[in-house]
Amino acid sequence: MKRIALLFHPRIPESRPLAEGIAEELRSKGLDLWLVSAWEEGKIARRIAELDLLVTLGGDGTILRAARLAAAHDTPILAVNMGHLGFLAEAEPEEVMEKLTAVLEGDYWVEERNMLQATLLRGGTQIEAYEALNDVVVARGVMARALHLTTSVDGEEVITYIADGVIVATATGSTAYSLAAGGPILDPRLRELLVTPIAPHLSATRSLVLPAHSEIRVTIESDQPATLTTDGQIHQELLNGDTVVVRASEHLCRLLRTQPRDYFYKTLQKRLK
Repeated sequence: MKRIALLFHPRIPESRPLAEGIAEELRSKGLDLWLVSAWEEGKIARRIAELDLLVTLGGDGTILRAARLAAAHDTPILAVNMGHLGFLAEAEPEEVMEKLTAVLEGDYWVEERNMLQATLLRGGTQIEAYEALNDVVVARGVMARALHLTTSVDGEEVITYIADGVIVATATGSTAYSLAAGGPILDPRLRELLVTPIAPHLSATRSLVLPAHSEIRVTIESDQPATLTTDGQIHQELLNGDTVVVRASEHLCRLLRTQPRDYFYKTLQKRLK
């Protein structure tokens, strides 16, 4: 790994100085370092194909941004936790050089996390397509009124939720919004998809755990405003009759690990106290 991008969080004051310190040390070893704000997604996208490694210096949101950019190129990510939770991170700031040294010496393993592809259909025509590592959410807009969301799996209608929304999550996303909405925690090694309603009224309150190959369709049947959100970062307004189709993406997020392979349960215990 010779060409490394350090993605710092522009609103975490300590993030850029840490990136600069890492860059100075690694350049002395003959490596090609590039410092860039994690929010400059267009700039990163133009160079991602030539990079060997992304190092994220922020919270889980920074990792989500990097994952969507890196997935199509199989670019691995080493995540440094400078946020609050750090479910996805590999290193704390004080460990970063130790972890990077191990990675550069080949002492690591690659954890592959599955991702989602969401397609927005309007009148049967594709409007847009998105990738997500955590989740795809169809939810109400500014008005505090429940939506009618007809949800089908592999062409078979399952339920019409009367709810604030529906979350379709990966196992990675099971510890995010879905967990807050009452969904279960899935081991990140699982490929299954998770469907969790948000504040359902007079309809099923339990999550559905579906096979990895499932195709999930959520159709809006309400005249009030609704939104499609991917990873809590990309937003698209929805209209009555719009359908969001969610399935497993052909891309994977590749996270570099130096911890033992059973690290997840230790992280879970620590984060959830």
